[in-house]
Amino acid sequence: MDNTHRALGPPERLGSYPLTTSRWQPLPAMETSGTGNNVRHRGDGKDPPGNAPPSQSEAQKHSVEGAEIQADNLIQWKRHVEQVKVDLLEQIQGPLRDLLDKAICESVQSYPRGNQGTRENEDQAKSKSMRSHKMDNGKVFMNRRSILDELFEINHIRTIYHMFIAALFLFIISTLAVDYIDQGRLVLEFDLLFYAFGKFSTVLWAWLLMFGYTLAGPYHILGIWGGCYHSSKYKRLLTVVAGLALASMQTCILGVFPVYIVIHHQLPPASRFIVILEQIRFLMKSYSFIRENVPGILKNQPKPGEAIRLPTFSSYLYFLFCPILIYKESYPRNPYIRWNYVATTFAQILGCLFYAYFILVRLCIPVFMNESNQPFSTRTLVLALFHATLPGMLILLLAFFAFLHCWLNAFAEMLRFADRMFYKDWWNSNSFSDYYRNWNVVVHDWIFYYGYRDLYWLSGRRFRSAIMLSVFIVSAVVHEYVLTLCFGFFYPVMFILFAVFGVAFNFTLNDKRKSPICNIIMWTGLFIGQGIQVCLYCQEWYAQVHCPRPGNSLWELVVPRSWTCSYQR
Repeated sequence: MDNTHRALGPPERLGSYPLTTSRWQPLPAMETSGTGNNVRHRGDGKDPPGNAPPSQSEAQKHSVEGAEIQADNLIQWKRHVEQVKVDLLEQIQGPLRDLLDKAICESVQSYPRGNQGTRENEDQAKSKSMRSHKMDNGKVFMNRRSILDELFEINHIRTIYHMFIAALFLFIISTLAVDYIDQGRLVLEFDLLFYAFGKFSTVLWAWLLMFGYTLAGPYHILGIWGGCYHSSKYKRLLTVVAGLALASMQTCILGVFPVYIVIHHQLPPASRFIVILEQIRFLMKSYSFIRENVPGILKNQPKPGEAIRLPTFSSYLYFLFCPILIYKESYPRNPYIRWNYVATTFAQILGCLFYAYFILVRLCIPVFMNESNQPFSTRTLVLALFHATLPGMLILLLAFFAFLHCWLNAFAEMLRFADRMFYKDWWNSNSFSDYYRNWNVVVHDWIFYYGYRDLYWLSGRRFRSAIMLSVFIVSAVVHEYVLTLCFGFFYPVMFILFAVFGVAFNFTLNDKRKSPICNIIMWTGLFIGQGIQVCLYCQEWYAQVHCPRPGNSLWELVVPRSWTCSYQR
């Protein structure tokens, strides 16, 4: 029976008609191949009178035919029952769905509001507990992938990445078309890139000098101080001398020297960025190395006859190249290097450079070069601002992808560094405080542990808001320092946006707001902020070119030239 049904496949529908009681009537009585006179009753051993008994072959034939007919009727009956089941499910599916929807709606409406508040309180308590754990135990590294690497495994997200690549191709095609129309030939000139990264030999030897000092200076000073501290009778004097020596060398080589190189050699913008950012990176790494090792040396006094345990040179060398700013003796490591991944990330960095080049050439330079012919006015500023919003946001996304994702992941992969949480899902942030924490986790962790946490401990765990405000101000000053030296003029746009509007948004749009509208507000603020920066810095750049300062007085250095410059060709 089962084999016959399996051979026939799934039951077919016998028709479509309403489900009534007539469907449940029994099938007609099964007919046999013989007439009614040939039917033999169970237990009747005699043949009917007047009929001769059938032969043995005819009896077997009748038996086989009866079995086949019975099997066919059973199959038909099973099909009939299956059809009844299907029709029954079709009829009750709609009312059952409506009933379940109504029950869910009523349960949601009757859900007590206090539970929601309790859940929010539990989430806040959990977040507070995690912050307390970070305050007490420090940074914990673990084996984690970057978020974009995980998202790019999803086809829908990877399609967005492909859309950006397609936009790059459109920039290339449009540039070729314009060059062909204007000059009558197809040419791609990257003179802007060659200018921006000019005098690279000067950048290289300056970097080697800063790296050599950072590798040898702090390590040897810590080793000398740590080896003599517990055996010295003048511990405070030794500490003061070592601290002054380290501070003076840090000031000369990592403080004054990079600024002198940038100004004296008149480096172009991109080369300046390399020198100044490496200056800040070496300062932050050397401070972390000293900060993480000094408390351990002070607490762990060696036993008589034993030497103090100092950090190894190999761990410090690894730390200088590793894409993190918090020193640890060891980090989670991957078992092997994916060189194809390294090649892909460096190719993506190169693509981002060309992307930024085409954005500047096609969307920024034509607009702001013409704007320099007009005097500064509100109308000029507003129009230029809206022109700069889109390229400003694209440059922000390219800087994030090229540096925080590709560059850091490339070095992490070559060093087999396993913790790739260089950023979090900042694009989902509902507040600017959440955005500041998730945008650049590497720098945020350094600021949190060595800025906010240490100041909070020194203040006796008081004045939390004042400490947070001071950290914001210092961060804004550092950002403005970088842009001032790299652009070659003082225009505190970044400082005002960071220290004024950033602080205001940080305290007003806090983490308690979870509405999607807050995410829209955050993105709107990013668009406007990037547009303001690109607009004002581009205007000031061309004003400095067309209307150079007549003198070097303090007033002329701090007043933007774009406010008064009106260049006429």
